[in-house]
Amino acid sequence: MSASLTFESSLAQLPALQQPPPPFTPGEALFWDHPHISAQMLAVHLDPDIDAASRRPEVIDQAGDWIVGALGLQPGQAVLDLGCGPGLYAARLARRGLRVTGVDYSRRSIEYAAQSAQAQGLDITYRYQNYLALEDEAGYDAALLIYGDYCPLNPEQRARLLANVRRALRPGGHFVFDVSTRVCRQRHGNRHGWRALERGFWRPGPHLLLEDGFDYPADLIWLDQYIVIEPSGALAVYRNWFQDYTPETITAELARHNFQVRGLWGDLTGRPYAADSEWIGLVTTPA
Repeated sequence: MSASLTFESSLAQLPALQQPPPPFTPGEALFWDHPHISAQMLAVHLDPDIDAASRRPEVIDQAGDWIVGALGLQPGQAVLDLGCGPGLYAARLARRGLRVTGVDYSRRSIEYAAQSAQAQGLDITYRYQNYLALEDEAGYDAALLIYGDYCPLNPEQRARLLANVRRALRPGGHFVFDVSTRVCRQRHGNRHGWRALERGFWRPGPHLLLEDGFDYPADLIWLDQYIVIEPSGALAVYRNWFQDYTPETITAELARHNFQVRGLWGDLTGRPYAADSEWIGLVTTPA
C-alpha cells in the first residue's frame, strides 16, 4: 500500500476518534518510555519555569518541608516516592536524612535520578517499576504520590494502588498525595485544534498533531487526547485521563478502601483548602 493511501486511511479514522470515548479508554501504552517522548518529558520535568510534568523548584521545596513537618518525619525513617520521575522530591528528602526509595515507570527518568543522586552523594534507591505491581511489605513510614498521579488511574487501578500502599506501609505509616478539583480544568480549559509540526513533543520529525479535550461533568472526569499522524500514515492516539474530586468524593473513595483522611488541604504545601482550590492535598492512614 502506498504512503498516500495509508495516510488517507489514517485520516478516515479521525471522525470516530474525535468523539468522546468511554471513560478511561486507553491510548498508546507506556508512551513515557518512547525514546523521543521520554526525552521531552524529562526536559519538561527539569524546566524550572513551568508547572508541567513537575512543579517549580520553589514549590517542591515548600512541599518537601511541609510534608516532613506535617508527618513529623525523622532522619533514618523510610519514605517511598511513587512516580518519582527524575527524583526532585526524593533528593530533597534524602538531604534531610530520610531513607528514600523512588519508583517510576520511565526508564529515562530513573536513570537520570540515579545519576543525579550519585553526583550529589545521596544514598537513594531508585527502581524502574510500575507502582501498580508494587510488592513491598511493611517497609515504609510514609508513601508519597505527588502532582495528581492518582487522577489518571481508572477505578480498578486506584484500588490496586491503595492495596499496594497499604501493604507497603509500616503500622502508623502515612500515605500523602494530591488530587485535582474541577476548578483546575475550569481555569485551564480544554484544547481543540490541530497543528502541522516539523518536530515537537510527540515526534522528532514532521507530523500532524490534533488535540481534543473531552469533559464528562457527571463523572468529574476529563480527557486530554493527542492524535499524531506521521507522513508515512502511522497514527497514534495518546490519552491522559483525569478523575477530579471534591473533599467528599475523595474521602468516600478512600473509606471504601479502608483509608482514613487525617488532614485535607488546598495543596501539599499546607495551604488551606477553599472552594476555589485547584488541588486537594491529603494525609491519610490505613484504617
